[in-house]
Amino acid sequence: MSERFDLLVIGGGINGAGIARDAAGRGLSVALVEKDDLASHTSSASTKLVHGGLRYLENYEFRLVAESLREREVLLANAPHIIWPLRFVLPHEPGMRPKWMLRAGLFLYDRLGGRKTLPSSHRIDLRKAPHRSILQEHLVAGFEYSDCWVEDSRLVVLTAMDAQERGAKVWTRTECTALDRHADHWVATLVDENGERKVEARAVVNAAGPFVDRVAKRALGSGTPAHLRLVKGSHIIVPRAYPGDHAYIFQQADGRIVFAIPYERDFTLIGTTDMLYEGDLDRVEISEEEKAYLREAATQYLKSGITEEDIVHTYAGVRPLYEDNSKSNSTVTRDYVFELETDGGAPILSVYGGKITTYRKLAEHALAKLGRHLPLPSGLWTQDAPLPGGDMERADFARYLWSASERYPWLPPEMLLRLARAYGTRLDRVIGSATSLGELGEHFGGDLYEAELRYLRDFEYARSAEDVLWRRSKLGLHLPAESAPAVAEWFAQA
Repeated sequence: MSERFDLLVIGGGINGAGIARDAAGRGLSVALVEKDDLASHTSSASTKLVHGGLRYLENYEFRLVAESLREREVLLANAPHIIWPLRFVLPHEPGMRPKWMLRAGLFLYDRLGGRKTLPSSHRIDLRKAPHRSILQEHLVAGFEYSDCWVEDSRLVVLTAMDAQERGAKVWTRTECTALDRHADHWVATLVDENGERKVEARAVVNAAGPFVDRVAKRALGSGTPAHLRLVKGSHIIVPRAYPGDHAYIFQQADGRIVFAIPYERDFTLIGTTDMLYEGDLDRVEISEEEKAYLREAATQYLKSGITEEDIVHTYAGVRPLYEDNSKSNSTVTRDYVFELETDGGAPILSVYGGKITTYRKLAEHALAKLGRHLPLPSGLWTQDAPLPGGDMERADFARYLWSASERYPWLPPEMLLRLARAYGTRLDRVIGSATSLGELGEHFGGDLYEAELRYLRDFEYARSAEDVLWRRSKLGLHLPAESAPAVAEWFAQA
């Protein structure tokens, strides 16, 4: 007999994980399926910001910005280990957006979302330290404001973990290859390494991101009524380009903006681009044109400049944006849109667009849509519910880190900081009963030990070296070349 669920969610990115978590917490029986690893596509290829989207004000998307700014505060409180404040410096480039426009935009930005914890914006003199030694000399004035950084892949994984802990089934590396519709349920064919099986669900959520139309065609025989614009965003990572913990926003002549952000202690992240994408969705890569664009964007502002040889890593992802007929890829709405199809049988809800910042509200709105066809046992709950590892007193990461250092004085400070940032209050589960580095098991280089691999395998769905080194962490940037094969071999034998 097939397993039966109230809701089948297809897609293990941030939107799918968020909907599965919210639904499970309301008492629905939920299955979440992802054909690859969690966050293996768009949700791990973001600029890694929880932000309001300052530039969206130019497109009059006040509702989206206001919701994003409110959610910025909510997520910061619920996941203080993987989300933290970041100050942004916006130089005024003569000949581009005038100072009054920047000042007006930041005035709105400070007030639209009911800012509570982050400091407000203000004007700064770029001729003073530290900026005078970093930026080109013609840049003399600018503005500073706050947003937040997020470990995007970990946000997805922790959200899926919470869904599972609330009763959901989470199946990674499991593809939904067919959807057969009946009057009051769907029959889904799922394929994984063990073969094929079928499950039933009263409703389906198609949160497959850039693959949303592929799933819709399997369910309906055609794409969804909405139109999809696939826009590629790419990033480059270079050795640390400037000192300090602040990020920069570089305005471009084409109207876009490019971020330069401190990354993984030793690097700077530069991105992103907006390119219409029509290639293979399973093999998305940065182009030479995009590399050149990002290098030139940064070199226009930074005294040090960025060369091709400086690039140590790149990544790219495709955003599944709702087609609003904007002339530019950078002005297509980043808001989310739902298509609920109920004609001819059980409901299927397809999700377009969205941002990491608004995933929790997106989930609430998705379930409100489905609630007309699928009774919800209980109401809203996620606003004040910490994600796994985020249950810290007063959401105070510094206080938690201090207490962790007292419990584990034998952990090197940089290793303790990385582990506390990654796992928060779940750090104790990673360390287990160990009282020294030697008791953490096999050493894979840097500060990666077998105890962490076991935890990631047992609790965070990791199945490969890439899952660990590039999604659950960014240790791939730090470890010696021989570490990746050693980690792969460990998984092969596990």
